[in-house]
Amino acid sequence: MAKKTIGTVTTYHGDEHRYLRGHQVKVLAVFKGAAAPDHDPDDGFGVATSDDELARLGGIDANDRVEVVPWLPEAGRFSFVSSDPLVIDLAAFADVAATVAGGAA
Repeated sequence: MAKKTIGTVTTYHGDEHRYLRGHQVKVLAVFKGAAAPDHDPDDGFGVATSDDELARLGGIDANDRVEVVPWLPEAGRFSFVSSDPLVIDLAAFADVAATVAGGAA
């Protein structure tokens, strides 16, 4: 069985969205190929909002972005405001980041 992605709660550790650094976030969607160096935003990309959709789009990889919402401890809920960090900046996907660092496919 594939690793759960949509709905995963993890920690953001990147620099692109500094306000999220060290915070718990929940994955709402995956934007396939949106982080690829040759990505043209005018051409669009696949959006997966379920693990089944993500599997049909080929799974998660280092060229993807994810839509996340941060946990608001004072409110006891996740925010309504989302961000779109790189998948490799989330602790739960360290294995994807390791393939980039190690040069593996």
